[in-house]
Amino acid sequence: MVVCRSRALRQLSGRGWNRALLSLRPPWAWVRPLSNGKPKVETHFGFETVSEEEKGDKVYHVFESVAKKYDVMNDSMSLGIHRVWKDLLLQKMHPFSGTKLLDVAGGTGDIAFRFLNYIKAQNRRRQQRELKSHQNLSFEDISKWYQNSRSSLGESHVVVCDINKEMLKVGKQKAQTLGHKNGLAWVVGDAEELPFDDDKFDVYTIAFGIRNVTHIDRALQEAHRVLKPGGRFLCLEFSQVNNPIISRLYDLYSFQVIPVMGEIIAGDWKSYQYLVESIRRFPPQEEFKEMIEDAGFQKVTYESLTSGIVAIHSGFKL
Repeated sequence: MVVCRSRALRQLSGRGWNRALLSLRPPWAWVRPLSNGKPKVETHFGFETVSEEEKGDKVYHVFESVAKKYDVMNDSMSLGIHRVWKDLLLQKMHPFSGTKLLDVAGGTGDIAFRFLNYIKAQNRRRQQRELKSHQNLSFEDISKWYQNSRSSLGESHVVVCDINKEMLKVGKQKAQTLGHKNGLAWVVGDAEELPFDDDKFDVYTIAFGIRNVTHIDRALQEAHRVLKPGGRFLCLEFSQVNNPIISRLYDLYSFQVIPVMGEIIAGDWKSYQYLVESIRRFPPQEEFKEMIEDAGFQKVTYESLTSGIVAIHSGFKL
């Protein structure tokens, strides 16, 4: 009897107790654990809500699609006024001989070419002043002087950085056509993770590009990182119209005309619909100023142009 009872107890402790203990498990013990994968973070793509990963891909495809017609569409959409805005950006920059410029999201080279022309013109004026101070130069000396002035950039150079290879391809073709060979480099890179060392550039520019960045705060922090102490940040971007009548007309033109022009000129309605929507999602002047300050920049100011259709923001790394 004792043997049978002990055997029964062993069986109970081996199987029965296990069953008994299983029956006492809390109800969540057998629930499948939640996935450890990070939840998708949502952001905006124009007026559409998408994941951050989707936005990066979609923006890339937009500019890949419009690259070949980008300059033509800029002239058509702005009636050529974008050229004046970019000239004003260079005037505000007022670069000196030896300036090292990083132009981000500058694929087609508009800011870079203006910078090179500005420096060359500045050097020519300086050399002409020096020439006037030397009265007894021979014709050969004068000829050499002018030849040097045409090609000389001093130590100045510009790096164009863009995430989109098609935009850079268009920029390189334009550089060849315009005869820009020296003082110019093209780099594929992400504004949120720039492939450059700290404290490398005197000026950082981004024109009509920062609103397409997924994390604007990261792009601003990267701008601050790569600038030298005393370096300057300049951003030309669409902003908030400050006149209600012009605002209504601008909205009508943006949503009813620009996508149609995109379809007619570039064969791409959707990309230009996104570009219009992305302008409306970009923060107004004061809010963007605060974002620039949060990134570490000081003496941040802005100037609204054309009733606030665009604005130039400026800040210094001090």
